[in-house]
Amino acid sequence: MPFSTGTVTNTRAFGTAASNIVVSTRNLDLVNPVTVMVQIFASVDSSLFYTAYVAAYVLPADSYDVREFFIAGNVAYEVQLNVSSDPPSTLMTVVGIDEFGNLVTDQQYSQEELNFIISLSPAM
Repeated sequence: MPFSTGTVTNTRAFGTAASNIVVSTRNLDLVNPVTVMVQIFASVDSSLFYTAYVAAYVLPADSYDVREFFIAGNVAYEVQLNVSSDPPSTLMTVVGIDEFGNLVTDQQYSQEELNFIISLSPAM
């Protein structure tokens, strides 16, 4: 099931800008591993987006994973996630953190706040 944060504004003019994005995933299935796909799109000028990251990894059964992606210098970004589990057994969160490792309060997305999308966007 693919999900997206939607476009996130990442400037200091309003709030604090994130220098990194933290993607946390937890596989609740006690037997089966899942494959997690992360795509991050970013923009330095809010008009043209590029593919900043594409990452895929296997999350073993009953395990937890935290990945950090550098995003400083971009005024907007979007995180798309997809997991290969049916029924869904993976919890996901996306959080922006500043250059000091502090949470950016406007950039915290629990699984409930992520938007369901039909499919991941093609890498640009």
